[in-house]
Amino acid sequence: MTISKGRIVHLTTVHHPYDPRIYHKECLSLHKAGFDVTLIAQEADHDLGKDKPIKHITLKKYTNRIKRMIFGTMDAYKKAKKLDADIYHFHDPELLPVGWLLKRKKNVVIYDIHEDYVTSIMQKGYMSKPVRKVIATAYKYMEMFFARKMELCLAEKYYKDIYPKGVRILNYPTINEKFIEHRRDNRPLEDKLLYTGNVSYVRGAHIHSKVPLIDEAVSVHFVGKCPSDLAEEMFSIAGERRDNLKIEGIDQFIEKEDIEARYLSHNWLAGLALFPPTDHYMKKELTKFFEYMNAGLPIICSNFPVWEKFIETYKCGIAVDPYSETEIRQAIKYLRNNQDEAKKMGQNGKQAVLEELNWNTQEENLITWYDQLLKYN
Repeated sequence: MTISKGRIVHLTTVHHPYDPRIYHKECLSLHKAGFDVTLIAQEADHDLGKDKPIKHITLKKYTNRIKRMIFGTMDAYKKAKKLDADIYHFHDPELLPVGWLLKRKKNVVIYDIHEDYVTSIMQKGYMSKPVRKVIATAYKYMEMFFARKMELCLAEKYYKDIYPKGVRILNYPTINEKFIEHRRDNRPLEDKLLYTGNVSYVRGAHIHSKVPLIDEAVSVHFVGKCPSDLAEEMFSIAGERRDNLKIEGIDQFIEKEDIEARYLSHNWLAGLALFPPTDHYMKKELTKFFEYMNAGLPIICSNFPVWEKFIETYKCGIAVDPYSETEIRQAIKYLRNNQDEAKKMGQNGKQAVLEELNWNTQEENLITWYDQLLKYN
């Protein structure tokens, strides 16, 4: 009989229960290491199921954000408290009060910081700048108050500058054996560009929608959740080239396995990350980069200094001015006309993931950290 190393509860009221970082990386890694892991998350279209190793306690799904933040968090707290866990690990800012209430001398509470929330609030275009500043400041002080006795888990390198006491557990991809076996060097690349992950304005939805107008030979394929009103805007921007925009995921979550299958469905010319400049994204090494590299795709991305340095370091793509149609057109043309070099970029990226930028390195850090927390608590 296997003896559990400790009872662990992961909580989210915002993320999908199959969220890649929460479920596929952290929860599964901890389960594999011998911890008793339970996930408290919203209902899914189909449940995690009895054959899945992670116990899933469901929360009601609210379409209204205010109701979710009030009733969803209350429900999460009640269900989490009953489990009397050794470690509570939560993933949303709205759960800060819940984490604070769950903290006891005999347990550990971890706040997993997925985003730079202060900077993210400051870039919300639908609010006036004074309102954004007030909300961002209020959030900062609320976070400082509630999180002062918590451990902090950081998903991004530069977050360490904001949270010096935090522990980096970076959001690198799991190594996909099918990607390793998949060969791209024995057939021509197609005039198809891929974007994976959530689709939004700040993630370049409008810029990506113009690409079929910039180069009429290409089609752009989006695989990730996209609000229906944004999808209509994107089709409108593409105009007469709208048929060259393919959006899979309008108003629905696309699961990790389905996204990974799309990587193998075509011999893509490149993966796209043409984001507009925002303080939030300019400092980040996008998880999207690692996923494109994992699949052996060259990257066409914005030429932010951090991103351009990343591309140069790993020789895995081309960085361009996201507002320059000429540079975007030239990058696409270069990859199309220099396919051996394009495939070499993809191979460079894949090799970097296999050797360095993969979840195995972070899994080891996560498990060591958990062991230490339980030992010294």
